This record gives sequence, structure tokens and C-alpha cells, in this order.
Amino acid sequence: MRRVKRKEDSSAYRRVVLKNAAPYHYLKVCLELEDDSTRPSAVELKQFIITGLKTLYGEVGAALTFDLLKYDDLTALLRVYSRGLVKLWSSLTLLGSYQNQICAFRVLQVSPFLLALTGNSRDLQLD
Repeated sequence: MRRVKRKEDSSAYRRVVLKNAAPYHYLKVCLELEDDSTRPSAVELKQFIITGLKTLYGEVGAALTFDLLKYDDLTALLRVYSRGLVKLWSSLTLLGSYQNQICAFRVLQVSPFLLALTGNSRDLQLD
């Protein structure tokens, strides 16, 4: 029996799937504090997150590169390399106290696209 070689047709359908093609992921998070009068600055918030990374992952976790793009009224927009998303998210989840008061980070939205965080389809109200 002879094998028949087939020419690859350039117009043939070819499915290409790229996993984690985006270099960054963006997180929209909210810090909930027991005392509403406490308002950390942007620098204090970033240091608090770095401390959480260091507590959970040690010096390697503290060296994780992330950016605080926007911070307003305890809501922050974070940018992290895609490979560090799980570490950042898990450290945010496990942070439980800020200046001796109970706190919690709520992850509101996560996306590899910054534009996707501008709106929330759950809050959309049609006329």
C-alpha cells in the first residue's frame, strides 16, 4: 500500500488557540475595613499588598511586580503580569487585618483587557 501525500491547502480552516496570550491581567478590587474612617493612601495600600505577598510567599512573593494604576475611595485598579495573577489574588484573599482592625479585599472584576473593567454588565440598566 502506498501512502498518498496531501498538499496542505492554504485556504483550509485552521484553529489556533492561544492560552494566556495577554501579558498582563487587571484586577478591580475593593478594600473593606471594619472602621470606615480609616483611609489608607495609595502608597500605604501598595505596601499593605506587598506585605501580604511577603507573608504568604516570602521574599519571592514580595518581589512580584504589580502596579497600582488607580486608587479612589478604597477601590483600586491593579495590573500584574499574567504569570503572577494567582499569587496576587491569593495573597489579597488571605489578608485579614489592617492596622489591628478586620479587613477584607473583594475582587470585583478581573480581565486581561483594561477596557473590560470600565463597565459592569451586572449594573447595566436598559431604558
